Amino acid sequence: MKNSSSLSVIISLSLIVVALGCEPQKSAPYTHYTNPVVWADMPDLSVTRCGDDFYLISTTMHMMPGAPVMRSKDLVHWNTVSYVFDTLNDHPGYDLMDRTAYGRGQWASSIRYHRGKYYVLFSPNDQPYSAYIYSTDDPTDKWELVSRTQHFHDPSLFFDDDGRVFVFYDTGKLAELKSDLSGVKEDGVNMKIFERDETETGLLEGSQVIKHNGKYYLLMISWPQNQPRRQVCYRADNITGPYEKKVILEDNFAGFPYCGQGCMIDDKNGNWYGLIFQDRGGVGRVPLLMPVRWEEEWPILGNQEGKVPLTGEIPLKKHDTGWRITESDDFDRAELKNNWQWNHNPMNEYWSLSERPGYLRLKTNRVVPNLYAAPNTITQRMEGPRCSGVVCLDMNAMKEGDVAGLAAFNGHSGILAVVKENGKKILKMTSNIVHLSDEDKAIVGVDEEELQRIELSQERIYLRIDADFNLNKDMATFYYSIDNENWIKMGQPYKMRFDYRKLFMGTRFAIFNYATRETGGLVDFDFFEYERFNEETR
Repeated sequence: MKNSSSLSVIISLSLIVVALGCEPQKSAPYTHYTNPVVWADMPDLSVTRCGDDFYLISTTMHMMPGAPVMRSKDLVHWNTVSYVFDTLNDHPGYDLMDRTAYGRGQWASSIRYHRGKYYVLFSPNDQPYSAYIYSTDDPTDKWELVSRTQHFHDPSLFFDDDGRVFVFYDTGKLAELKSDLSGVKEDGVNMKIFERDETETGLLEGSQVIKHNGKYYLLMISWPQNQPRRQVCYRADNITGPYEKKVILEDNFAGFPYCGQGCMIDDKNGNWYGLIFQDRGGVGRVPLLMPVRWEEEWPILGNQEGKVPLTGEIPLKKHDTGWRITESDDFDRAELKNNWQWNHNPMNEYWSLSERPGYLRLKTNRVVPNLYAAPNTITQRMEGPRCSGVVCLDMNAMKEGDVAGLAAFNGHSGILAVVKENGKKILKMTSNIVHLSDEDKAIVGVDEEELQRIELSQERIYLRIDADFNLNKDMATFYYSIDNENWIKMGQPYKMRFDYRKLFMGTRFAIFNYATRETGGLVDFDFFEYERFNEETR
């Protein structure tokens, strides 16, 4: 216990502080995080900032609407606030006619804030091989098309201090755009600013560029000979070079494969952070958050050991809106929640939230042979470490040959579906593996294996998929119920897979209804109930 003289000194000092108009310095607010900050498919990360707001864009390829824009104030809690485009219409494959756009469509994008406007540049990896540039005053609202220009592989849009506009792309290529972004300047085409060295193989991809203290820093992924993927940085005093290279991250965090490809951003206080994705099997490619420290004017990603931290803290006030990347939906709104994306362009006249209020109605509109060719399949991301999705469907108005249900959807899919056969409703658990042509992604065939079937007597049923994305798991388990309380397992657990040669995305919950015999049937989905579990299994 302090004596009275000590207490007098403390009181006197406190009075002096108050008299001088000072207050004892309070500790800064911090946001704690655990990696991955979002355990879901969010590859090809590009980020920009305006004041307190960070905006992140990712790749969703053949999903519509596309190019999701996510917002955060603390770099930890992200929610989708808009999509850059509603549909792509460059060829009939986006409508699942004759061919598909699986694994193509919108690829790695670049988002930038410049002089009161936000810009996005992306190049669909498909015919006619050209790029889109969009802009908006408000990234939570509509985006407007600015121009179509030449194709850039994995581009990074860059506005320099002198007002000139550039695109970094491919392996060490640079192009200068016209000031109105209408195209490439005649004397600014395909400048080569560096060649890969003898340690590298293939493309150096995923260009994302920043300027810091007058220097240009270009982040890319590297595939060195007989080594894992890594993040490299190319640095120069002039935009056209010469450039020098340094490896800034190499890690197989948490037992999963290599980390690589992403971006860097500063906060309003001058602190720097990296957002880099990691391949995690069936769930897809997930974002990892890490500090950036500057060593000899190089940005070094990770902790003091150069590794991705499992946990950390950001010196920004926590801002959790409660919205998540994946959400439940009871379909009682006038519009779908913006967590949903359609598989390819939707046929809007064949789905409704108003024909039967409180239900999502999916009407058949085209006879197709399988789920991969079916229009109006609606999806949301799955999340790790574990998650569960439940749907309730009213199947009273199905027609002969109709197939409706819930899937763990990917190039390798586990499917739980009600099928109308010979006037009866049969619940099936099947596996589907799609085969696509390399040239145009046309569906060559689908390998289907039926694992269990039961006949149904009721017109309303509940379907559930539980997904486990822990290390060495990637398993989906299927259930059905007639009362949403007592669940019966169907089939067997299904191994979910990520295959860049097929859909090139993480596994998703998919709700569908399609016709194999005749059109005109419909199914009403009462709700989609989603839950994520943080507990890891061992």
